[in-house]
Amino acid sequence: MIKKWYKYRFEIFLITQLAILFGSLFFPENFFEFTLLPLLYLMGILAGILMISKRKELTWFFILLFAASAFIFGSSMIYRQESQGDILVRLMIYFVFYIVVSWNVIHQVWKAKLVSRKVIVGLMSGYISLGFLAFFLFMAIELTHPGAFQGTLLENQQIEIKSEAILYYAYITLMTIGYGEIVPAIPIAQKAAMLVGLVGQFYLVIVTAVVVEKYIKHSQK
Repeated sequence: MIKKWYKYRFEIFLITQLAILFGSLFFPENFFEFTLLPLLYLMGILAGILMISKRKELTWFFILLFAASAFIFGSSMIYRQESQGDILVRLMIYFVFYIVVSWNVIHQVWKAKLVSRKVIVGLMSGYISLGFLAFFLFMAIELTHPGAFQGTLLENQQIEIKSEAILYYAYITLMTIGYGEIVPAIPIAQKAAMLVGLVGQFYLVIVTAVVVEKYIKHSQK
């Protein structure tokens, strides 16, 4: 069964990422934020387990991460609340998960000899993964240093609304657009924003360029 689904690992992972990013457009806000979104993150971890299923030691590590995240989500559903400590633990779990999975996606794309549809999908999901890494990093900074990010979109103190704004800011920073509705207000937030912008440019200039070069060579042959 795993071998059958492994062929579609990039597609499955990309679908879960897009569902997390844009699912709020199709579902009621409260239902999506409190019920569906945590489930989508758990599905993302399962998709990541599929992605690295050929590496047994990492597979078991991710299974443990999935179990820990599911336990925290289950507890928050039972008690109808989630402490800041629980949120930070979940952010740490997701951050570690996306670091490992992003590295494996980029490694698989980099090592591909032929540029197929799967490689293109993998290239897309790798870039989106960098945005999630930026989001988890920014959220952790904001939770541990309240007011680290400021702007009109962060005036509401509700954590769900703030997380949506920081997710938006993470991708805007990754793409180096910078509309200015949110700005990093303290040194650690500023350094994190610089790091995210650099990583995004390195990905486009190096990883994407390598894939394009392979595609051009393959097309000529």
